[in-house]
Amino acid sequence: MENRPLEYDYTVAKMFMLTTIVLGIVGMLVGVILAFQLAYPSLNGSDLAIAEYINYSRLRPLHTDAVVFGFTLSGIFATWYYVGQRVLKVSMAESRFLMFIGKLHFWLYLIAVAAAVISLLMGVTTSKEYAEFEWPIDIAIVVVWILFGMGVFGLIGIRREKTLYISVWYYIATFLGIAMLYLFNNMAIPTMFGVSEIGESSVGVWYHSVSMYAGTNDALVQWWYGHNAVAFGFTVPIIAMIYYFLPKESGQAIYSYKLSLLSFWGLMFLYIWAGGHHLLYSTVPDWMQTMGSIFSIILILPSWGSAINMLLTMRGEWQQVAASPLIKFMILGSTFYMFSTLEGSIQAIKSVNAIAHFTDWIIGHVHNGALGWVTFMIMAALYHMAPRVFKREIYSKSLMATQFWIQTVGVVLYFTSMWIAGITQGMMWRAHDEFGNLAYSFIDTVTVLYPYYTIRGVGGVLYLVGFLMFAYNMYKTMSARPVKESELQSASPMGA
Repeated sequence: MENRPLEYDYTVAKMFMLTTIVLGIVGMLVGVILAFQLAYPSLNGSDLAIAEYINYSRLRPLHTDAVVFGFTLSGIFATWYYVGQRVLKVSMAESRFLMFIGKLHFWLYLIAVAAAVISLLMGVTTSKEYAEFEWPIDIAIVVVWILFGMGVFGLIGIRREKTLYISVWYYIATFLGIAMLYLFNNMAIPTMFGVSEIGESSVGVWYHSVSMYAGTNDALVQWWYGHNAVAFGFTVPIIAMIYYFLPKESGQAIYSYKLSLLSFWGLMFLYIWAGGHHLLYSTVPDWMQTMGSIFSIILILPSWGSAINMLLTMRGEWQQVAASPLIKFMILGSTFYMFSTLEGSIQAIKSVNAIAHFTDWIIGHVHNGALGWVTFMIMAALYHMAPRVFKREIYSKSLMATQFWIQTVGVVLYFTSMWIAGITQGMMWRAHDEFGNLAYSFIDTVTVLYPYYTIRGVGGVLYLVGFLMFAYNMYKTMSARPVKESELQSASPMGA
């Protein structure tokens, strides 16, 4: 019997690749609008009929959720439906059930995203950061996540490759971690079980809810969730991507498989306890604040373990970094990951946090990782996937290189302006005169930040321009010259 090469089915991967690009544009465009609204408050449109829907308070959760639950999750789903088949040596086309689950996963996800966008613009929100959705949308997200889990474990269940490559470990951890976090943090009681007094009538507002937690307990659960949403949404699955795509693209085996396992278990055991650093100097018990700080500092070890493992993977092959824009994205992404995790650990030290907390330095830290690590890696993954999924060469590698430098400048302008703005804020808030009175009013600390907010906006524009170049390059790739899969293959640590 003839031994034919396995034909992978990328139908679902293609669907999620498109949503990754579209929702990335939406999330980043809204982010740029918000940046300029802070620099130029008149852009909140207070004199417009639609001011209610375009002011900062409505757009801010739309930006964060479009980036977290839209762009990033779509990228995770797209890469899983690509990577999962290849490292497990099985095609989704072999199982009608898995193909049905994959397509259902996509369409229900799209419905949930549409509901989330509409509800946030209408001001329907729980007011919990990164957990703003009301209970009907929460239920839809849980169903979507269960379908994703069925896709993950379904492929694993019918795999031909018995050894689970390290990327699969990280995808499994992503599914289990977010499932646990989302369920516990979003427990709520719908108000349809109670009533609201409106005029002379009592009306149950069915789509609203109240959290099952209150006060300090609510804060503890919220930031246990909030910080670990970063862990299992912005860190763990992105590491899964780079452990597959960097070796595939470079033809280099991972430097140390043992280090990848040590870093995996280190992240699993340490990250989950670091959320308390969001609540320093609060009503949370002091021992819990200290625990959050300690675990945050120790977290440098597994975080840097993964990043250094990636950098050492390129040992002796650094000329590839100079020659390949795609590898540039991944290597600089790993470097930004190192900087961002080190910065987060430093900010978790109590004495540093006394200056940093509530300032724009925190915003700089978040975007250092989100733009320099998460987005760079997702774009690199899609760039690698596109020729193999669409059977076309990348439309323009020179456009890719130009995009890389534009976005790198954008990231640097963003986080440096926010570093300066944040430390300036923190120092001005604490400054006092010889009589012990505050040296500056709050409005003084606001007006001094104007140039830094403007620079942040410019950095955001550059990054958005780069992402639009990425979207254009991907679009044109679909209509470029067809090529054979064999022309695109590179060596991999497992021949995946």
